[in-house]
Amino acid sequence: MDYITAFWLALVQGITEFLPISSQAHLVLAGQWLGEVYQGLDFDVILHAGSLVAVIFYFRKEIFTMTRDWMGSVSGGEKTKDSKLAWWVIIGTIPAGVLGLIFKDAAEGLLRSEVIMGVALIAFGLLLGLADWKGRGERDEYSLTLKDVLVIGFAQAIALIPGTSRSGITMTAALFLGMSREAAARFSFLLSIPIIAAASLLSAVTLFRNGTEMPWDILLLGFVVSALSTYACIHYFLAFIKRIGMQPFVIYRLVLGGLLLWFFL
Repeated sequence: MDYITAFWLALVQGITEFLPISSQAHLVLAGQWLGEVYQGLDFDVILHAGSLVAVIFYFRKEIFTMTRDWMGSVSGGEKTKDSKLAWWVIIGTIPAGVLGLIFKDAAEGLLRSEVIMGVALIAFGLLLGLADWKGRGERDEYSLTLKDVLVIGFAQAIALIPGTSRSGITMTAALFLGMSREAAARFSFLLSIPIIAAASLLSAVTLFRNGTEMPWDILLLGFVVSALSTYACIHYFLAFIKRIGMQPFVIYRLVLGGLLLWFFL
């Protein structure tokens, strides 16, 4: 892999990881556009590590407060809204974690096709549009109940279907539950941290056992570009949806899904 290819793949990862448009579908398309490039496990791990560092740094104040209050509540201290939110992130991660382990092979094998990605982009894009149009309310992430968190958590598990978009389906569920666009996005981003961290750790263990042949300068470039583009994407996405909403992403998903079906059916 050369520097230009590494740059573009990392940029695609960073821009699409937290947008409701499926980063997986874009990486597949980018790989084919760049000459059917297989980025490899080592490069995939480093790209996700960059996105993980970016989202943690962006929400560093919230994460610090949530962690501090959660540890205090566990040790018998006062329960706060931030300790409760930390519990919701933990609980909301469980469905996707468990189902991900059970259906991992299917998600990476039988379901990983351009046609399925195209159908998922269109179907769940329409659902996102409906949620943004009819379901959106004014609730924030601190108003969530256990039932709400389980609904969003099981929705996150649906993202095992390639083309669904993890952030897209969790935001869709949150919007149907009456959350505001910004709150739905913030909780989706916080909920992504344990999943991305766990998946990256498992991949890193496999990589450590098998070793890597990818040059370190390529890996460093991928990490930096992924981290910077992810951070910028989160910042501008939150400002964008507050003013304009989700409909541009819905239209984009319909067009992209249609193109995938056109080319691969």
